[in-house]
Amino acid sequence: MERIIDANLNRATEALRVLEEIARFYFNDEEISGSLKMIRHSICKLFDSSYDKLLFARDTQNDVGVHIENPTKACGYKPNVESVFRANFKRLEQALRVLGEYGGLSDDFRYKTYVLEKKMNARLKMDIKKYLLKDKKLYLVTNSDNFKTDEEFLDTVALAVKSGVDIVQLREKTKPAAKIIEYGRVIRQLCSEYGALFIVNDRIDIAQILNADGVHLGQDDVDIKYAREILGDKPIIGISTHKPDDAIRAIQNGADYIGVGPVYRTPTKPGRDAAGLEYVKWAAQNVDIPFYAIGSIDETTIDEVISCGAKRVALVRAIMNSRDICRTVKRLKDKLV
Repeated sequence: MERIIDANLNRATEALRVLEEIARFYFNDEEISGSLKMIRHSICKLFDSSYDKLLFARDTQNDVGVHIENPTKACGYKPNVESVFRANFKRLEQALRVLGEYGGLSDDFRYKTYVLEKKMNARLKMDIKKYLLKDKKLYLVTNSDNFKTDEEFLDTVALAVKSGVDIVQLREKTKPAAKIIEYGRVIRQLCSEYGALFIVNDRIDIAQILNADGVHLGQDDVDIKYAREILGDKPIIGISTHKPDDAIRAIQNGADYIGVGPVYRTPTKPGRDAAGLEYVKWAAQNVDIPFYAIGSIDETTIDEVISCGAKRVALVRAIMNSRDICRTVKRLKDKLV
């Protein structure tokens, strides 16, 4: 019985420490971090008098469970904050249950962890998208219209992703849904392989079909509230904005990021006047969620945009029409430090 208690005491305290670090360094939440630390120290104190007995009973060399492969890791498991959070809370709750059965540990500890799990999960849902977007600075918006073949278009997007583009938005205004889905399946796989986010323009239905990381909406598209009802809390939702009022409304409605532009006139938005650099300056001073300056930004204009406070940019032609995509992406990313 001592071996069971020893194994689950270690399992519980290790899980608590992992969760404590998420609360401390990821959430910067003193209250939750302190609660987890208090539980960890309290459990250790309760079993402190049995330390020598438990240590003596430990027999790692002859433990038949040591070499049993974890089926999750065997399937190519790639940890992230969300998966680590979930795995360690389940590990903690299971270990506390065993300690209750074999070591007489009060159920109060397990009940406290249920409350903390719910509280941390709510925080995680708010923060996970900020985490996903944190270092994503170079955003490619696709346009296949000027390519002779689908293969040529997809090869161009693939090269951009492999060269280091952080986000790809599949924006194909002139293509039927079946073609967009065909493109999306290929681009979705590329983004997954190279760690880029995959966003679908406008089409919430296609975003669902492709299991996209999110959707980007225009001012005249479906309201964020309805998009959330369809997509749920997890997917990223971005909004195009053209003036401060648009940005304020998007933030109030729960946008995860906004596009700011067009900074310069662009054929991608025919008939729309440029929002100008003043709007970029306003966004830099007033917007507290990620924003991407967009609209005829390229290697010749990016410095001016950055000087106005932009730290992230979205581009179409500068990458899609580049004769040396790898070089272009590298130069743009070097400026977005």
